[in-house]
Amino acid sequence: MRKQQRSRLGAVTVEFALCAPILFLFVFASLEFSRVNSLRQSAENAVYEGCRRGIVPGATAADVSAEAQLVLDSVFTQNPVIVVTPAVITADTADITVDITIPLDDNAWVIPYFFAGRDITSSLTLARERALNSSVN
Repeated sequence: MRKQQRSRLGAVTVEFALCAPILFLFVFASLEFSRVNSLRQSAENAVYEGCRRGIVPGATAADVSAEAQLVLDSVFTQNPVIVVTPAVITADTADITVDITIPLDDNAWVIPYFFAGRDITSSLTLARERALNSSVN
């Protein structure tokens, strides 16, 4: 009986050696895909919140960038590129566009194997609210 247990111990070691890399691949892949999904959702939310901040009267491009960055900071995003168009918001500006690019190489939780060299991009354009001066005669 004792001899049979020893030979089985070797079989368990071989099975573990074959199965462990596959198990680790699935674990690390699920972490990487979860992080990318989280970043994608955060980028979409950041462009929306940035645009909402920019469409109100008196907003500046710096306000828009700060609002978008605040959302991205909540998920610890590294090196995002936030572009606000137009760069100077005036009373005559009709639309605000916010573009965000997040490099996945800088934002992976594990080694960026599946998404190496790729970026997440998100863009949104909203019409500005205008405070019209009108009178009834």
